[in-house]
Amino acid sequence: MSSELNLLALYGLYIALVLLLQVTGAQSQLGMGYLLSSRDEHRSLTGITARLDRALTNSITAMVLFAPAILILQAKGAFSAGTLTAAQVFLAVRILYVPAYGFGLTGLRTLLWIAGFAATVVLYLIALLAP
Repeated sequence: MSSELNLLALYGLYIALVLLLQVTGAQSQLGMGYLLSSRDEHRSLTGITARLDRALTNSITAMVLFAPAILILQAKGAFSAGTLTAAQVFLAVRILYVPAYGFGLTGLRTLLWIAGFAATVVLYLIALLAP
């Protein structure tokens, strides 16, 4: 398995970890009974747990964009030093993004988001230009 595919797998595991953190916080705020229910009654999360919930949603969206780029590059046999660097940048900034969001560091969070998004765009551009 290529390094880029390993980075994709690592990001998937990271999202699973963020999900566990978010669920743990939600359980302490909302209770297990509510989490196991159909949730017809809406209850809101607060504080760091609410921010983790939003960071989780954003991380899943980032995965939806990142994974196809990596898989297209794999299918085309177009991995290179540039794709590895872009994938490494993506993973590094996305790992930093969640705590930045969780702790309310909005300026840093935005810069990290932009860097991760830019790395994803670079991957698509390389994929489109590859023979």
